[in-house]
Amino acid sequence: MTAPAPALAPDLAAGLRRLKLARFRAIAAELCQTAKTQRWAPEEFLRTLIEAEIAARDDSNLRLRLKAAGFPVRKRLEEFKVQVSSIPQPTFDYLAGLEWVRARENSLCIGPAGTGKSHLLIALGHAAVEAGHRVRYFVAADLVETLYRGLADNSVGRVIDGLLRADLILLDELGFAPLDATGGQLLFRFVAAAYERRSLGIASHSPFNEWGRFLPDQTTAVSLVDRLLHHAVVVVTSGESFRMREARTRGGGLPLKQG
Repeated sequence: MTAPAPALAPDLAAGLRRLKLARFRAIAAELCQTAKTQRWAPEEFLRTLIEAEIAARDDSNLRLRLKAAGFPVRKRLEEFKVQVSSIPQPTFDYLAGLEWVRARENSLCIGPAGTGKSHLLIALGHAAVEAGHRVRYFVAADLVETLYRGLADNSVGRVIDGLLRADLILLDELGFAPLDATGGQLLFRFVAAAYERRSLGIASHSPFNEWGRFLPDQTTAVSLVDRLLHHAVVVVTSGESFRMREARTRGGGLPLKQG
């Protein structure tokens, strides 16, 4: 049975704690013993410690970014069935490469319910987080409600500035519920502030020419769409709902009952 590694000297442990090198401190004693036994070169010992600390910090930062993003579920691009969707493979590959986020472009996904919009949106968000980007996810109505709360103390500008600290802001279900005039103006103010500064990912059931149905002011609707489309990758989904297809599969291929 291998003897446990001797404890790290108290002054070394205190120094590592002060420097906030948690992973370094956790493995240093055992690694010192291994280095002596295997006669490591000093550089190999130091490199192993540094790599372990960097890996631990990267993992911690990833967990913090995932928590801050606020995704409702975990979705991965690897799980998205491109072959059975209406999204061209080159378009999917470009989005998955995240160059559009680095270029501060937008990704706009338009199509009927169940055609993969939210899955794609959230999966792109997860990929962006894993690539080191800061991401925030909102159902569009919740974003507008957040901006509304800023009206009470005249802090809408600060709220928007806080949101735009993220590299990518995702708005799901845009147009699912109609907005009043104030809500439409707040949404426009947010999009205008993000324009050419941050990337937006948006999913909506409504084609662009129907956005006047949930934005009561036509001028606001036109101006908002104009800014979103200026630097954007537009994905139009179509076809049968994935959820309906899976429901039929679970039901043995029988048609769903109506009524």
